[in-house]
Amino acid sequence: MERLSLIKITEKIFRLIVKPNQTETRILKYDDARKAYRMIVAAPPEDNKANKEIILFFKKKLKKNVAILSGMSSREKLIKVL
Repeated sequence: MERLSLIKITEKIFRLIVKPNQTETRILKYDDARKAYRMIVAAPPEDNKANKEIILFFKKKLKKNVAILSGMSSREKLIKVL
C-alpha cells in the first residue's frame, strides 16, 4: 500500500497530515476530502524530530530532496520536492 501511495506523489508540492509517536513511519492513504496524504511517524513531535523523520523518509523513498514549506509545528504540513 505504501508503494502505491508514493507512486501517486508526482506533484512538486503536496499536503501532508502527520500523526507522530507511532510504531513506524509510513504513508497510510490519500485523503480526498482534505486533499492531503495521511502519514504516521515513529518520532515524537519534540525538538523537530518528527519533521526530520519526515524529510528523511521522503528523501529515501522518492530519491529526491524535500523541504517543509509550512507547518513546522503543526500536524498539517506543506511539503516541496526539490
